[in-house]
Amino acid sequence: MIKHHGAVNGVTGSCHELMCADGRSILIDCGLFQGAETSGGGASFEQLEIDFPVKHIHALVVTHVHIDHVGRIPYLLAAGFRGPIYCSEPSALLLPLVLEDALKIGFTRNKQLIDKFLKQIQKQLSPIPYKKWHVVFDDKIKNYSLKIKLSPAGHILGSAFIECSLTQNNLNQRILFSGDLGAPYTPLLPSPKSPYRTDILVIESTYGNRNHEGRHDRRKRLKMVIESSLHNNGTVLIPAFSIGRTQELLYEIEQIIHSFRSKKITKNLNWDDIEIIIDSPMAANFTDLYRKLSTFWDKEAKSKLQTGRHPLAFEQALTIDDHQTHLQTVEYLAKTNRPAIVIAASGMCTGGRVVNYLKALITNKNTDILFVGYQAKGTAGRDIQKYGQTNGYVELDGERYTIAAKVHTLSGYSAHADQHDLINFVKRMRQKPKEIRIVHGDEEAKQALKSKYELLFKDIKVFIPTS
Repeated sequence: MIKHHGAVNGVTGSCHELMCADGRSILIDCGLFQGAETSGGGASFEQLEIDFPVKHIHALVVTHVHIDHVGRIPYLLAAGFRGPIYCSEPSALLLPLVLEDALKIGFTRNKQLIDKFLKQIQKQLSPIPYKKWHVVFDDKIKNYSLKIKLSPAGHILGSAFIECSLTQNNLNQRILFSGDLGAPYTPLLPSPKSPYRTDILVIESTYGNRNHEGRHDRRKRLKMVIESSLHNNGTVLIPAFSIGRTQELLYEIEQIIHSFRSKKITKNLNWDDIEIIIDSPMAANFTDLYRKLSTFWDKEAKSKLQTGRHPLAFEQALTIDDHQTHLQTVEYLAKTNRPAIVIAASGMCTGGRVVNYLKALITNKNTDILFVGYQAKGTAGRDIQKYGQTNGYVELDGERYTIAAKVHTLSGYSAHADQHDLINFVKRMRQKPKEIRIVHGDEEAKQALKSKYELLFKDIKVFIPTS
């Protein structure tokens, strides 16, 4: 039996419980609600607290470390959960950083409490190698066992889809939780490969109603947006998620600079001279970890390292650490119109340093705002996307700002698989599931994907759970 404690009425708060016949269960993710899926744009206590029993939960399995999949872990521990937290080896290094930041923002700034929590997390963390079965429990008396296997999902570094193998009286059932699947040809990461079989599939549907542009096209458009904005002495402002999108953007920008370094953008500006400002200490920390975890990169990225290139550590990239330098940079760009590319968190413009850049630059027609990730309903990012084309307004910190900046969306840089990829994930299984549960998507995305699955797979039960 599967219970869904989140990501059934939208795209955030992922938390799924696989309940076993002997009364034990495991959780797959324990994420935070975001955007319109929270109360008033911010998570209320009722949405943060764990509203289900935890005594029988034997383990937590983490698909990846984005906050909408791990943000409620502090509350899970506060509710008394002390079981193992299984995740991939890269995720085991990334997760404490994510949770430390989440605690500072939404829980406490007391260093002693944070350190105590992080020590507890380290005690419970249990990293698992990719593509190897791991026994969660094995009751030989009752002839009942549960094994899990993590396989690369191609979403962010360390992301995995989870296969669960339940065996009772020599009868075996497979349940697969997709987590967030990445698109093929994502920079830095190997593409996800479908498993041989599953009986039940719980699959995300973030982009279940649309398809992305190809990698060549998105890099071409990225280059065009940069050229257009810098030609007008403007700033390219990219609200980026600290984990995944920032690193992929740096990778792609390095490739563009490498290919066109001898060419001019304007009379006074070469590609070699572009200032790239990474204004997110958290993103900088994760970029450093991405570099250290290069053994988990794909073949293309590894080959660049072998030729002496450093796609995540090139000389044009400047990282801003302290808040005072951040404020000075915002003021400097607003006053001088100096051409620059700024990558700043948060990715949905719900907070973080990107908000100060928006307030200073969004009313300037020479600014280009470039979205490269999903913008949830109820976020400032979604409002800018929606009303930017008509010079509407967006509310930032309680004030209205007219959107004079040009607004672009490059869906090809989304970390999520599109409709075509989600269909192929099922198509490429040799033994198809008997049941597909569609979660983690807006209603229209879930319904569109459901219709496609029902059209293509007549013998599969497809439904959208509500709890």
